[in-house]
Amino acid sequence: MIVLTRLNGTQVVVNAELIELIETTPDTLVTLTTGNKINVREPVAAVVGRVLEYRRQCHPSAGPAVAPPCGDDAPPDDR
Repeated sequence: MIVLTRLNGTQVVVNAELIELIETTPDTLVTLTTGNKINVREPVAAVVGRVLEYRRQCHPSAGPAVAPPCGDDAPPDDR
């Protein structure tokens, strides 16, 4: 579970396992797999950071999360 702040300043605890999509609209909109949507004050990067930290706490033996390269930094496809 992660704590986020609604636009009106109240805090809400969200099940990080149910987050399907996080987008900027221009506020941050968190869409859950249930179809519920929550507008929050935190920027997208902060929400992602909290989700990653939550998952690290749940699975400490998994090691650090490393995003795969994308765009111009991606290695050529060997196929």
